[in-house]
Amino acid sequence: MVFDAIDRAILKRLQSDGRISNANLAEAVGLSPSACSRRLDILEKSGVIRGYHARLSDKALGYRMTAIVHISLSGQFAKTLTEFEKAVQRCPNVLSCYLMSGEYDYVLRVVVKDLEDYERLHRDWLSALPHVVRINSSFALRDVIDRPNTGLDINLA
Repeated sequence: MVFDAIDRAILKRLQSDGRISNANLAEAVGLSPSACSRRLDILEKSGVIRGYHARLSDKALGYRMTAIVHISLSGQFAKTLTEFEKAVQRCPNVLSCYLMSGEYDYVLRVVVKDLEDYERLHRDWLSALPHVVRINSSFALRDVIDRPNTGLDINLA
């Protein structure tokens, strides 16, 4: 997809204010509301805009610890990966999961309330995931950067 200056302006504005009304967005980027709505529809249908949501505070919800979990599987066969991925999607504490190259097969970002909660997660979920042979966990001491979006300049052409 090729982005023009208006598309870039729409995307930049939405990254800073995802709750902006279509009328205000249209005015900010110099379009009529109907033209802006059509542009948004194209950006959404093409997958550039993946959704709109509120960012909740893990800490405010009682999840005071973030762990980065490295997972090794028994192999990287298609069936093995598929079974692991289906199972890990059911774990509510897993906020993100990446298939990796390198030493580990997957990296997960999980949130827990405390160490006792992590022990429960490890016992009941992580070690019970199919084909897991090794789990290595590190705990975040504090957030340094936690961007809700790309944080990159939108100079896409």
